[in-house]
Amino acid sequence: MSNARDATATKARILAAATDEFATFGIAGARVDRIAAAARANKSLVYAYFGNKEQLFGTVLDTHVGRLLAAVPFTADDLPGYAGRLFDYLIAHPHQLKLATWHRLESGAEQRNPAELNESLEVNAALVADAQRRGAVPGSFSPDDLLVFTLALASAWLPGSATAMPRATIAGHRAAVVEAVRRLTT
Repeated sequence: MSNARDATATKARILAAATDEFATFGIAGARVDRIAAAARANKSLVYAYFGNKEQLFGTVLDTHVGRLLAAVPFTADDLPGYAGRLFDYLIAHPHQLKLATWHRLESGAEQRNPAELNESLEVNAALVADAQRRGAVPGSFSPDDLLVFTLALASAWLPGSATAMPRATIAGHRAAVVEAVRRLTT
């Protein structure tokens, strides 16, 4: 029982250290020895638990995508409210977009997105299409375009220095994001 608890704690420390390392240095620049040192774990355990560095990055990305999807429920009938909540989450979790950016830059289009993300995008586009059929959301844009525009606006101020901005500035940017999505959907 103690070994299982220790393994779980070690895996959690490795994932936390890997999140920081990948967000800072990307996949190519990340070093497993730095991850192991930050996690207070043996380097061989990183490989034993997660495989190679790319597999570890995939696990980190999957974990963070899952957390985002759980924390920010999608609402097709209220895309401005969703954009605001997503903006808030991304401000509070700056690693999220940094990891996604490194994934796009270094993994390339041929690499897979997390399955949960692809499924979410498909389901959410279908929900937008349904909201358009019901008249809750205008049909000026395709469901896919409207979804992508909403996601892009919610993340427009990140992963730059948004977390270093004063609260009033962040609040102003949030209000602008919500208003921009509102204008797209009215």
